[in-house]
Amino acid sequence: MNKILISVDDTKSSKEIFEKCTQMCKCMAPEEIILLYVEKFAGRSLMDEMLGDAELSTLADVVQGTEFKEAMDKKAEKILNFYKSSLEERSPVPNIRTMVKTGIPAEEIVQTAKDEDVSLIIIGSRGKRARLFMGSVSREVANTADRPVMIVK
Repeated sequence: MNKILISVDDTKSSKEIFEKCTQMCKCMAPEEIILLYVEKFAGRSLMDEMLGDAELSTLADVVQGTEFKEAMDKKAEKILNFYKSSLEERSPVPNIRTMVKTGIPAEEIVQTAKDEDVSLIIIGSRGKRARLFMGSVSREVANTADRPVMIVK
């Protein structure tokens, strides 16, 4: 197992499943673990589901360099540092990289897994996203990824 991508966020369930993830990673002995956090511009609303790629791209361009984007980046850094520190407390520790992407979480997770050529995607089964139209992020990742996905509950 060369690389494992673990998708993380700031939810309680993500923190709860992370301990299980670290135990599994220890058994798999990967060369590298990529911790991925996906920033979302939209809040909790039906608009989350209605924004397309063009709208998200325009929104990303508009907020670039603003205080809002800086606050999002600081939040992402804080979350990733929490999980990275948690991994580093255990030994032995493989190479750990953190990544921040912006967009639709499931799409960014799947694309990052392809781009980084990971062997396995690990994701929690519950997050913030409403399951009204598209289903959960973990379900979308499992249905669209071209590599193994482990959903941790």
